[in-house]
Amino acid sequence: MPKINSLMDIGKRSMMNSQTALQTVGHNISNKTTEGYSRQRVEIQSNPAVGGGKKRVGTGARVVGVTRTNNPFLERQIGNERSTQGFLDGKSDSLNRVEQVYNEQLVDGLNSSVSDFFNSFRELANNPENLATRQLVVERSDVMASDFNRVRHQLRDIQSDLDQQVELAVTEINQYAKEIASLNEKIQTVELTGADANDERDRRDLLIKKLGELGNIKWAEGKDSQVAITLGNVAVLVAGREHRPIDFASTPRDGNKLEGNYDVIYHGDNKSNPTTITNFIKGGKAGAIIEVRDQIVTGLIEDLDEMAYTIANEVNTLHRAGYDGNFQRGQNFFNSVEKDQAAELLKMNTSVREDVTKIAVAGQPGSPGDNRVANLISDLQYKKTMRDGSATFDDFHNKTVASLGVITQSTHREQEAQTNIVNQLSNIRESISGVSIDEETTQMIKFQKAFDASARLIRAADEMMDTVINLKRY
Repeated sequence: MPKINSLMDIGKRSMMNSQTALQTVGHNISNKTTEGYSRQRVEIQSNPAVGGGKKRVGTGARVVGVTRTNNPFLERQIGNERSTQGFLDGKSDSLNRVEQVYNEQLVDGLNSSVSDFFNSFRELANNPENLATRQLVVERSDVMASDFNRVRHQLRDIQSDLDQQVELAVTEINQYAKEIASLNEKIQTVELTGADANDERDRRDLLIKKLGELGNIKWAEGKDSQVAITLGNVAVLVAGREHRPIDFASTPRDGNKLEGNYDVIYHGDNKSNPTTITNFIKGGKAGAIIEVRDQIVTGLIEDLDEMAYTIANEVNTLHRAGYDGNFQRGQNFFNSVEKDQAAELLKMNTSVREDVTKIAVAGQPGSPGDNRVANLISDLQYKKTMRDGSATFDDFHNKTVASLGVITQSTHREQEAQTNIVNQLSNIRESISGVSIDEETTQMIKFQKAFDASARLIRAADEMMDTVINLKRY
């Protein structure tokens, strides 16, 4: 009798094993397209045998756990490469917008308007008494000043848009970090029971990768299954079950960061003394946005201001030294501007603009046809007045545009190469941890047959039990 009962127990456990395996197969198939999911397998071991001496009888099999097929080293490598890809994607997207501001192939841009401005003085030098030519100088001056204003405003608009992207990145970082802290708690709770928190670990690994795409993070898992995550080597985002959020704020100018742009703030344990961590974020999308905003765009704005200031200053100096059509000393051709924000504030002197006879062309009063000042102003285009006399206006602007193009093109190449690396690693992961429908179908058929065989075993044991019970009838 005990042996027949044992046979039924074996069949029962075998059916339960097959049922658990089939449920796991169904779970795998359902998560075929779930990002970050690792294929799961039921681990089945033999039950301890019973009996003694030379006669030990097996007691079937039992499920000892459900494990995920996962390579931790590969997952960390993918996380590192995705962080690099996030940086290059963010930088490439931002540079594309900046490059459009300086795209002079489709429309006449700043370089063209500066050339037209100096050419208008050359035409004026050929006919210094002509009012129509003087009016042309005014129009070309307005166009050039307007182009300086436009380019600077567009660059500042890009910085404002990048600020909004910093805000979005900070929000996403906080969301991911908060969920990771919650998953830390769930994983610890589950694994304290001896079970495997497979789905929770998959989700946490995915969130860590996504967090790495946004910023340069470091993370480590302790013996208690908890991960700690640090952003920029200074801000502890996650410590076990605790989440410490970061913030953003519009702040005064500091170094390369212009007035009013966002800084990333970390409060930590000391809420009353927050720390600015903007300069510590060097990787991920947030790091790329901050680099483009504070390094590249700020540099372009400063170059633009320097060029506008130098043009205004050099033209005003020569214009004041000449004489206008009324035999009076010339005044400032452009309004006086400081180097900071010169491109935004550059504007023709209203007095000269409204009376073209006040344009100083002559080198001395009472000299009809004198064009010396007009020639000197037109010659400024090819005079090395930029960067301590090392470059002309054309050289300076062309170098700025060329440098931007080189950076953008180089970033695009790096982005393409990095995408290929990430795709290759993702394919390797898919071959290891991904779900194959064909394989799962095979597993499903195998465990379905095992379930049927287990049921037949119980049926056979039941018939044996009936035979024993009915022995008295014979």
